[in-house]
Amino acid sequence: MSSKLLVIISTSENEKALTGLMYAHRSMSEGWIDNVKVIFFGPSERLLVEDEDIAQIAKEICAVEKPIACKFISDRDGISEKIEDLGLKVDYVGTIISDLIKEGYVPMVF
Repeated sequence: MSSKLLVIISTSENEKALTGLMYAHRSMSEGWIDNVKVIFFGPSERLLVEDEDIAQIAKEICAVEKPIACKFISDRDGISEKIEDLGLKVDYVGTIISDLIKEGYVPMVF
């Protein structure tokens, strides 16, 4: 049985977001978890486009597995294009999150 992890970054706090992103990145690069998905949801999306450290680690994660940001939030805040410019996918995430959980992904929310 493979291990599956869903890291949801929803905080607007830099330190919390970095903790989740660093764990996701290391899980991917070190093979700690077989399948890792990262979703930015809510306040973290603004942090993603405003904080250099968050943007940098998100770009590094893109090299392994493209993270997804919530389209509803990013459209509302007018930042969808900025997020896409970082290399992330922008999509409606409600169904995506639900489907991943049904597929056996364990959610960790930061």
